[in-house]
Amino acid sequence: MYTATAPRPETAILVGVVTPETTRWDVEDSLEELAQLARTAGAEVTDRVLQVLRRVHAATYVGRGKVEELKRLVAARKSDLVIFDDDLSPAQMRNLERALGCKLLDRTGLILDIFARRARTAVAKTQVELAQLEYMRTRLTRQWTHLSRQKGGIGTKGPGETQIETDRRLIARRIAVLRERLERIDRQRTTQRKKRQRYTRVSLVGYTNAGKSTLMNVLAGTNVLAEDRLFATLDATTRLVHLEPGKPVLLSDTVGFIRKLPHRLIESFKSTLDEVRESDVLLHLVDATHPRFEDHIQVVHETLAELGAADKPMLLVFNKIDRLADLGLLQALRTEYPEAVFISALRGIGLEELKRRLQERIEAEALELDVCVPLTEGRTLSYLYQVADVLEETYLYAHNGHDETPLPAARLRLRVPVHRQAAVERLLMRFRSLQPLPDMSS
Repeated sequence: MYTATAPRPETAILVGVVTPETTRWDVEDSLEELAQLARTAGAEVTDRVLQVLRRVHAATYVGRGKVEELKRLVAARKSDLVIFDDDLSPAQMRNLERALGCKLLDRTGLILDIFARRARTAVAKTQVELAQLEYMRTRLTRQWTHLSRQKGGIGTKGPGETQIETDRRLIARRIAVLRERLERIDRQRTTQRKKRQRYTRVSLVGYTNAGKSTLMNVLAGTNVLAEDRLFATLDATTRLVHLEPGKPVLLSDTVGFIRKLPHRLIESFKSTLDEVRESDVLLHLVDATHPRFEDHIQVVHETLAELGAADKPMLLVFNKIDRLADLGLLQALRTEYPEAVFISALRGIGLEELKRRLQERIEAEALELDVCVPLTEGRTLSYLYQVADVLEETYLYAHNGHDETPLPAARLRLRVPVHRQAAVERLLMRFRSLQPLPDMSS
């Protein structure tokens, strides 16, 4: 009888560089996050190496002495890979591979690997594959000759053409196919979002592992994967949630943000992140237990600005307050962020307050309009009563521009929810010239 054993996890050494633009504390915190990423990818971190430099070495990222130190450390630990906290240039990658004799990854490569492991749906797999190929295109070496087995590999090598050039051409062709596929997906999702315009749309945003999927499960009664790992979910999930009786909203859970999030990932996940861009209100979830949550808030704001969603109405929500051992810290947070909501999605603490505050935030974005509509426009009046709150109603006569013929009309004061404002304003454009006369009773 043989006993099955689990495969040994790969061992990894992490490397970071402190430059005049950074501090040792910043880099150590970034390496801690890199260690979490490595564990998420299934690696076991054995060592962390730091070097202080005036500027990174153009050929090897770290200095020559540190390369020799890393080489000895790799041999002593029998390490499987070395992971660098910043992006490496193709030349740096080649030089370090030759010197260290083991696999190398930079931060972007590691994040892409995690995304590839986590992708479940066809859409996510397509997005990740595109990002990986964009990343790989400038880093081709002889190890990538397996690409010739893909469609178009046989008979594509021209006279004098190297295998790497063939692979680059194959990658470019595959990228074109994936981009066309994602454009088609984007058009489909745009059509789907148009069908949802009768609801207020709310998106959960935040740093990765802030608890967005857990909150989504609690509020919507879904079963979205929620783990204490970075990037547990990649696909946008949208569900109908009732904040109050008769006041439903569409709540979307999106991919988490992270420091140094690769730009190519933002580009590849455009159709997913469009949920954020087209939302009416954002719920910004923050891990209250993280020692550098303020940096996480800043990263989220910067990423939202890159997405073109920085001006969206937002409600700040601090999660995981049940894990705060120091009640004084919670009180300090309440004092510093008086407009925020404090919850524990896992324990169900503060959820009713969150629903109430979110509904208030949605209503605060409502637009009040004073409009005049002819009584002959029955369908328009019916639509306005359906999509807006009628605060005041008066019947009178009105005339249209130069035409002095009086028309019976309704003068309405409306409160229009944020997701209806554009449609209502377009509808009412043709009645802008309608001028009210004294009311019908006179």
